[in-house]
Amino acid sequence: MNPDPSDLRRLPVFAALPDQDLEQISTWFEVRSVEPGRRVISEGASGYSFFVIQEGTADVSQDGQVIRTLGPGDFFGELALLDSGRRTADVVATSPMKLATMFGGDFRQLQARFPEVADRIEAAAAKR
Repeated sequence: MNPDPSDLRRLPVFAALPDQDLEQISTWFEVRSVEPGRRVISEGASGYSFFVIQEGTADVSQDGQVIRTLGPGDFFGELALLDSGRRTADVVATSPMKLATMFGGDFRQLQARFPEVADRIEAAAAKR
């Protein structure tokens, strides 16, 4: 199931886009539910997807140490798609989560068609 475009508008990375663009982007995402304690991505694994948290929280760990907690509006998984293809951290749900998930091919379309969004994602990645 795709997210409702209005759900994407509530996420800071997409907030400034017009409705028509949000409708297109929503077709590239799939909504996924995750239970607490579930590992969403594993450090060192190959990365093929980009995730945006719509609801819930997750801990990000490197080498077993929690380095950050993520919540609604935060995203992850972009580093593997932008760089080496490998996950740089574990992400584990700490509450029930609703994720918007985008596969790598669709992420490439996002980068090409919406460079302002890609720039925001890449700027966040550079800070990490």
